[in-house]
Amino acid sequence: MADAPRRHRALVLGLGAAATPHLRALLDLSERVEIAAAWSRSAERRAAFAAAFPTVPLTADLEAALADPSIDVAFLLTPPDAREALVGRLVQAGKHVLCEKPLERTTSAAERIVGACAAAGVRLAVMFQMRERPSSRRLAALLDEGALGELAFVEVRIPWWRPQSYYDQPGRGTLVRDGGGVLITQAIHTLDLLIHLLGPVREVAAVAATTCLHRMEGEDFVAGGFVVESGVPGALFATTAAWPGATEEIRVVGTDARALLEGGTLRLQRPDGSEERFGEAAGTGGGAAFMDFPHDWHRAVIADFLDAIDEGREPRSCGRSALAVHRLIEALLLSARRGERVRVPS
Repeated sequence: MADAPRRHRALVLGLGAAATPHLRALLDLSERVEIAAAWSRSAERRAAFAAAFPTVPLTADLEAALADPSIDVAFLLTPPDAREALVGRLVQAGKHVLCEKPLERTTSAAERIVGACAAAGVRLAVMFQMRERPSSRRLAALLDEGALGELAFVEVRIPWWRPQSYYDQPGRGTLVRDGGGVLITQAIHTLDLLIHLLGPVREVAAVAATTCLHRMEGEDFVAGGFVVESGVPGALFATTAAWPGATEEIRVVGTDARALLEGGTLRLQRPDGSEERFGEAAGTGGGAAFMDFPHDWHRAVIADFLDAIDEGREPRSCGRSALAVHRLIEALLLSARRGERVRVPS
């Protein structure tokens, strides 16, 4: 009889809004992972978190947690500007890392994080939970089977909304803390899913702006075109100015069928009028209630991360796979600044 997987002990770093679905997922997986400590440098954050999750042990002593050899996994949920330095300390301590998206503010910093984890021999996963939605996985299978026929084009729409109060929080939408606006903070999920489904994007042409609806440093509107590596053309629209917000969409049109992935649902339509539907509608955080989504998809990413450690393989949402969306985002913004088509680095 095979040995049962060992129970991991986890350190959670960062207790902002992103921590809630992670903690709920970890508590669901309590037979596989124990939350050993949850850390924030802010006493106020720790107090608020204690009220919401009274059973989770909190700590102000990061050094002690890093030095604890029984803690083997870490969940890095801080703002992006803190991640590279913390990853360096985590890998030095031999902890496997699951990082909230994005890996960091720039592609170069993200590449250094991936390299540091590889050199230390620790696993690195990124929380791209949209990959794990049943509807996303169904569309991936249909595309692998060639069920849509020859692909003609793809359309990506992310008509989200954030009120000004969201950007009034210190650091939000800034280059120095977040690395930018709508692309790296919100649209990154759908853009990563696009790449996961159709492969890397090779060329983009884009415009970017900050609309009159927001006072912020980063962009809240991006539109343009792109071509994936296979030659399929596409269109992109991403914003946090489309109040009150709507569900993001990926539409893939082929010669035999067209697929519409809309949040948690997938609709497959054929030229003969037949239609298939898959999945269930669920919140995706597209409006002012930006944490309004289930934590099931987080749980799937975390479970695979733990499986990868136990099985000695890369997680499905590994750090290296996340670099493609970082490169795409930087290419879109570069295209907008230059006013010309830009190749996306491979």
